[in-house]
Amino acid sequence: MWGGRSFLSLYRRLKFKEDEEMDQEKRYTYEELLGIVAELRSEHGCPWDKKQTHESLIKCLREESEEVVQAIENKDDENLCEELGDVMLQVLMHSQIAAEENRFTIEDVVNMLAHKLVRRHPHVFGDQKVLTAEEGLASWEAVKRQEKEERARRRAKESC
Repeated sequence: MWGGRSFLSLYRRLKFKEDEEMDQEKRYTYEELLGIVAELRSEHGCPWDKKQTHESLIKCLREESEEVVQAIENKDDENLCEELGDVMLQVLMHSQIAAEENRFTIEDVVNMLAHKLVRRHPHVFGDQKVLTAEEGLASWEAVKRQEKEERARRRAKESC
């Protein structure tokens, strides 16, 4: 024993730190990130991550979102990058939980967002013309209103 720890334990901690420092140079891909999140929630993953639910993560999502706002207000790009990653982790965790429950996947989230962006920007992806940011926002809001009305009609039909 050395300082209350075995040499092997100390070696493992130092080796992990060394590997972690070397890994700072590695650039992970989106697919690798998805694998990391899946691994965190896997059978042999992290107990805390495995325990999380949509409901238990609400507090985390709120806190991380507020930290993004603070980084923006402080004009702190390094912190903003980190905090955006934390918000992204929330999106990935919620998507992973939903995938495990066979409800939806991160691919469904990406697909739904892409369709929404194209639909709500007819002045970019269609024939509509807008000249100002205000007109663009008004167009977005009009399409959003239409979508809500259509969703309400569809739900009303389904409940009959």
